[in-house]
Amino acid sequence: MNPRILVATTGRILRQLRHDRRTIALLVVVPAALLTLVYFMYADQPTPPGQPTTFDRIALVMLGIFPFVIMFLVTSIAMLRERTSGTLERLLTTPLGKLDLLFGYGIAFGLAAAVQAAVAAGVAYWVFDLDTAGSIGLVIGIAVIDAVLGVALGLLCSAFARTEFQAVQFLPVVVVPQLLLCGLFVARDQMAGWLQALSDAFPLSYAIEALQEVGAHAEPTGRMWRDVTVVLGAVVLALVLAAATLRRRSG
Repeated sequence: MNPRILVATTGRILRQLRHDRRTIALLVVVPAALLTLVYFMYADQPTPPGQPTTFDRIALVMLGIFPFVIMFLVTSIAMLRERTSGTLERLLTTPLGKLDLLFGYGIAFGLAAAVQAAVAAGVAYWVFDLDTAGSIGLVIGIAVIDAVLGVALGLLCSAFARTEFQAVQFLPVVVVPQLLLCGLFVARDQMAGWLQALSDAFPLSYAIEALQEVGAHAEPTGRMWRDVTVVLGAVVLALVLAAATLRRRSG
């Protein structure tokens, strides 16, 4: 990768994003609005003494899930549009490489995810009194990594789609199974053996576990750092695979 080209690509994507008000609203406003719904769903739930409230447990996980899902949708469709419009074909006639393009997407949307995570976490902590043992900074950092994971998987899946409808069809195939098996609904160690094996193969499981570690421990734990490393490795792998499968245009 060429650093100068990577910086230029990141800047181009950020400029495009800045002029797309609907996408900005989707990235920044929607997660906060969904957290508001979660709060009022669980506001009156009884809590055993010494245990985190239901809202604290669910909202912490949602701070990682919402960016993952939204970024998957946004980037898979954005890359498909660049391909179908012929923009990608024109870009690849320049010195721009596929890795420069895809890592540029990852960095640009990672920066957008930082804003998204900061707003959502601010609403959760300061409006709805989310309580975690660990720091808000760790929560925001892991939420950004979750978002970049969604970006990487979205870019990878977009290579196999020819229309926006096909890109959205990857959501129930790639995203929903990870949501079901990440430990949100049933603890992973309580799942049947084959379901636990599937959960262990999904990167979102490690992202959610990292958030849960922050929720339960005041200081970063070895398991949290291991989970973060696994997710970052999955991001790099997905971006490399996306570069290997990226087509100049849709047939």
